Amino acid sequence: MSDIFYQKPALLFSEQLEHLKGKGMIFVDPTRALNQLACISYYRLSGYWYPFRARNEHGIVTSRFEPETHFDSAIALYEFDRKLRALVLDAIERVEVVIRTQFTYHIGHTYGAFGHANAQNFHSGFNHQNWLKKLEDEASRSSDEFINHYQRKYKGFPTIPIWMLTEVMSLGALSFGYMGLINDQKNGVEDKKAIAQQFNLHYKRLGDWLHTLTYVRNICAHHSRLWNRELAIRPDKVKEHTWRPPITPTNNRIFYILLMLKHLLRVTDNGDIWANSISELLTPFAEQKRWRVAMGLPENWQDHPLWK
Repeated sequence: MSDIFYQKPALLFSEQLEHLKGKGMIFVDPTRALNQLACISYYRLSGYWYPFRARNEHGIVTSRFEPETHFDSAIALYEFDRKLRALVLDAIERVEVVIRTQFTYHIGHTYGAFGHANAQNFHSGFNHQNWLKKLEDEASRSSDEFINHYQRKYKGFPTIPIWMLTEVMSLGALSFGYMGLINDQKNGVEDKKAIAQQFNLHYKRLGDWLHTLTYVRNICAHHSRLWNRELAIRPDKVKEHTWRPPITPTNNRIFYILLMLKHLLRVTDNGDIWANSISELLTPFAEQKRWRVAMGLPENWQDHPLWK
């Protein structure tokens, strides 16, 4: 642990602008830039001008900017990332609704309206009690009228039917619940497979993807930088050559997530529309190699066999 105390002072917006000028950043419209610093914040934007910082002869990033670095270039990356997060969040929402539907349908028809409340319907290593308590706590806190109506009319609350429960279930809880399902081919119980086959996926891969998408959704929901992030939670590597280098350069960047979402959205009616919107957004930025590398895109990414 360091013994150095943080001593940098808070700067006025005008001082922030002058500070950036002193590091070599160019401002075409300083008045507009001041407004953007006031609306977005210096620290948030620093993640978007970081790629423009110059390196010294040893390849170490310095505090100076590359020649001809414009403040507007950092703003362009910020706006690109904001639009990318919105599109990714839209896709995850659609995927989540489909998986909720399949989870609900299978549990309800296989084990009944309250099948989720029976620990015997989940594998022995699953912390069913903890999962169910968190969900029933969510139901108790809910102000939705359908929850209030059930509570007034029926006994047993906060235990409610699975088709009501999944309406207040987070993606993380859905992912955790899916992982708790039994998949025992030998004994003829293949609950995970019944859900995963709707997406033409092996049940283990769907579980892995759900875990990763929960993490990515949280990035988007907290308005964090996504476009060039190295994913802390990434999908497992797979054997299929189309998902591996050099066709798919890496599994820890946003392009891999976009490929996952493209596959999962095939069961919806707007997967192609969404992919076209992503392509329109990526195309101008993907012209530069360093931005492609930052996003994990191959050079001819639009011809990728999983994207076409």
